[in-house]
This record gives sequence, structure tokens and C-alpha cells, in this order.
Amino acid sequence: MIRHADEKDVPVLVDIGLQAWEKAVSGVADAGAMRRVAELSFLSFLRSNWFLVSVIENGSAVAGWAAREDRDGTISDLWITPALQRSGLGSSLLADLERKILADGFQAAALKTHAQNAQAIDFFRKHGYAVSSLSTAYAPKLDRDIESVGLTKTLREPAVHQDKQWF
Repeated sequence: MIRHADEKDVPVLVDIGLQAWEKAVSGVADAGAMRRVAELSFLSFLRSNWFLVSVIENGSAVAGWAAREDRDGTISDLWITPALQRSGLGSSLLADLERKILADGFQAAALKTHAQNAQAIDFFRKHGYAVSSLSTAYAPKLDRDIESVGLTKTLREPAVHQDKQWF
């Protein structure tokens, strides 16, 4: 089930984001050194923007979350508990985000991830996203350049099927 986040969800959403972030950055950055910075970033965002977050549940437990921080066509966050990744939950949450983006009048969805996050890139490409940009930017908190991949997808309204009646 997908629902709007509630303020009481913040601690579990921080934990899910942090777990998924650690998995995504393994091998790219010293996750141990950056863990506290990432935790504070999730906490800060979620405390002040929980109302922008969609939550997906697996049974009665929160299993992941997604957000559009700027309320535009850009997906800022999509995090699934690592043990539940590849179970279809991310696909359901992404489809829900895309419906919301279309309903808000945007014709495309976009996002960025680090270039070595092959699992995320593969996930989005499987769902119709194409690489639209490659960039390198200095990350002061990491004291190094980070390569990013931008992905975009043109969204279409779902086809309306009309039942044919034969008389």
C-alpha cells in the first residue's frame, strides 16, 4: 500500500534512507566517514518535508519512501529497504510518483544518481528512463569530485480502454 507519510514516520524513513544510501555508496565513498552527514541530511529533509513523502508498506511495515523535494518533475528520493529491493516495491512507488508528476502538469520525470550506482541506473532504465546527462561536481563534504548521471523519461497519460459492446 502506498500512502502519504505522517510525521511519526520520520525515524523509520531516516533509517530506510540511510540503509539504502549506505548500500548505494559502497565502493564510491567512505560510507563510514559520511554516515553521520547522510543521517543528518535525511533527518533535516524529513523533519521539515515529511508531507511531501510517499511511503510504501510491505504488510503493515514501512518498506520504502519517495519524494519530489521541489514539487516539480524531479524525483529527489526513492529509497527501499535493502532486504526488500528487487521485490517490486520500488516499481510501484515509481509508478505512483510518475502519476503524480503527470497530474501536476509535468510531461517528464527526471533524477540524478552517482555514476557508479549501477543498480539504480539499471532500475530506472528498465522503467523507461534514458541517460540525459553526465556531470562531475566537487562535493565539499567528501572533498572529491563526484560523477553523476541524469536520467529522464517522457511521461504519457495511461491509455483509456473503452469496452466494446456488441448488440
